[in-house]
Amino acid sequence: MIRINLAVAALMIAVSACAPTKQSASQGADYYFQEGEKYFEKKLYDEAISSWEKVRESYYSPELNILAELKIAEAYFLAGRYVEAAAAYEDFLKQHPDHKRTPEVLYQLGLSYYEQMLSPDRDQTATRNALATFEILLDKYPDDPRAEEVGFLIRRCKDRLADHEFDVGRFYLRTDHYEAAIMRLNDLFARYPNYFYRDRAYYYLGRAYMESQQKDKAIETFNTLYREFPKSEFVLKAQKLMAERY
Repeated sequence: MIRINLAVAALMIAVSACAPTKQSASQGADYYFQEGEKYFEKKLYDEAISSWEKVRESYYSPELNILAELKIAEAYFLAGRYVEAAAAYEDFLKQHPDHKRTPEVLYQLGLSYYEQMLSPDRDQTATRNALATFEILLDKYPDDPRAEEVGFLIRRCKDRLADHEFDVGRFYLRTDHYEAAIMRLNDLFARYPNYFYRDRAYYYLGRAYMESQQKDKAIETFNTLYREFPKSEFVLKAQKLMAERY
């Protein structure tokens, strides 16, 4: 009986020695978090992310995990890895939908999409995602201190989407699909009434009307161009075109 008790005691001591204590877990999480901070300050973002991932894996503190998640997303963003940054911010919003830093995360998520935007002749999924995210931010947090900047970014996104519609409309015009061009350009004005380059859009819409033998609508469109943008270079082009045709 004594031998058995001694063996059990020895086993318990060995298990106790191998098991990590709360204190050691704390030291490990804090150590890796600070390690990540040091890497981050040196712009060694991959190394910083690796350290903060270890903080998350420790499951020591929900609060420290949240900080690590935000730092990981920020490191991805500053490293120019915008796809990963967007994924990290999206995951944060899913895991912590009512967190006090949600406005900041929405802003950074919008910027992560914004930085992925492509030229107007290419796919505009990132632009639409950026626009939707910024609009959610302003809708839910209208008094956010970044509201003015976000409003500017929203206008930029809308102009990019309008540029895309314009390019498609001009392509239809160039390939003699006049009705398709008219429909696309009219849709541009309906969806993006504050488009920055409306003067050129009016000009090409007027041309499309002319080519489709809709003289009255062509004249009306060119008159709108002149009324809204009297000093635009496209006014002279429209006048020249009208003189040649009529």
